[in-house]
Amino acid sequence: MGRFHRHDHDHGHHGGHDHDDQDHHHTPADGRRTYVADGHGDHSGYATGSERVVVLERIFEENDQTATANRRDFDDAKLLAVNVMSSPGAGKTTLLAETLRRLHDRLRIGVVEGDIETGIDAERLSGFGAAIALINTANGFGGECHLDAPMVRSALARLPLAELDLLIIENVGNLVCPAEFDVGAHARAMIYSVTEGEEKPLKYPVMFRSCDLVVVNKVDLIPHLDYELAAFYHNLRAVNPGVTVIETSARTGLGIDLWCEWLCGLRPEAPSMPLRNEPS
Repeated sequence: MGRFHRHDHDHGHHGGHDHDDQDHHHTPADGRRTYVADGHGDHSGYATGSERVVVLERIFEENDQTATANRRDFDDAKLLAVNVMSSPGAGKTTLLAETLRRLHDRLRIGVVEGDIETGIDAERLSGFGAAIALINTANGFGGECHLDAPMVRSALARLPLAELDLLIIENVGNLVCPAEFDVGAHARAMIYSVTEGEEKPLKYPVMFRSCDLVVVNKVDLIPHLDYELAAFYHNLRAVNPGVTVIETSARTGLGIDLWCEWLCGLRPEAPSMPLRNEPS
């Protein structure tokens, strides 16, 4: 599925998408017919443009139907699901390990851990009391660079959904494909590292635009980098003006409690926890 992409103006968190004219063609001045799937971009560079559009629509239709089923199961279990995305190396797993450590006595947490190969990250998240289901996309899912709704659904039978308050879906590290697939989560958070550069929101707008929260991680490294945080914020606001932002350092603990409070705030009935003193 990662070979096909939704156009960035047609992203949605919930369910299917209706298009009256999914596969239409245009005939420009040179007489070459181009095929454009509404909401799914221009495939005119391929000789098989129209066939790709049909396949694309079937892929996303299956995904969106399964995402709706996932969300229904989450709602029936009275749990809240969060899709956590990032590029490789942004510090997502380190942040989540600290999250599990701080919240294990406050919320019953499950984790769907996505990776192409290995259980390294799943092992790093073990030992904190969370129920963990590993998905390696190389095992039956074509080695895809993202999680989609059918993949997540394959993991749900291995989790005690009725006994959980919060499900964290740690997506495969990638700034493109994960943003395009609804997995049934109620909210989306993106972990961004300052080491990635200020221009990332402009280069990967679909990812930054799709999120309810952007966690700016590794801020403790800023003094050692040629990096302007103000420039990043300018670029972020250009693509997602109203997004919530939390600055963190998974290494020093800065901002981790704010991140935990954001997660718990998605469930207002969660017991309160005094914020720890954090480094200035």
